[in-house]
Amino acid sequence: MDYVGLAEAAAAKMGLYRRDPGGWRGCRRTGEVAVSWRPSAEFAGNIYRGEGTVPASAADVWECIKPAPGGLRAQWDQNVKDFEVIEAVTETVSVCRTTTPSAFMRFISPREFVDVVLTKQYEDGTMLSAATNVEHALCPPQANFVRGFNYPCGCFCIPVPGRKLLMLQEPSSW
Repeated sequence: MDYVGLAEAAAAKMGLYRRDPGGWRGCRRTGEVAVSWRPSAEFAGNIYRGEGTVPASAADVWECIKPAPGGLRAQWDQNVKDFEVIEAVTETVSVCRTTTPSAFMRFISPREFVDVVLTKQYEDGTMLSAATNVEHALCPPQANFVRGFNYPCGCFCIPVPGRKLLMLQEPSSW
């Protein structure tokens, strides 16, 4: 399987979502975060984009959200129970398994997602984590989990010039 090609295609899709302002409709806004949606061109449903500005350096925010085993995301994100690397394909591309806990008083079973993940830093300091669903021989479906499927999704950390702020954009299919 061409994991690098799939990861690069997911990153390209995230770039398209970031650059294309058309069709996004606001659905929720707080003082810190705005969530918008638009119909997906890939599946019968919507894609969502969350945006916010954080008063922190890009490096500090990236430490909190980057996809890494033992990383901080599993500590603060209630939707991430565990994250593991199944195969490091290159320095910036890996096949990973993410598990989520059960929800709604266990009416919703725990999920597992196997994705190829690409991390990238651009010249302007923007950081990207992009992912999409794959299968991997070393990670067959587990009996206690429902296997989830991620369409291309990801997160941009975008430095705000001249300020110690970071804008986050997370286009994804929920």
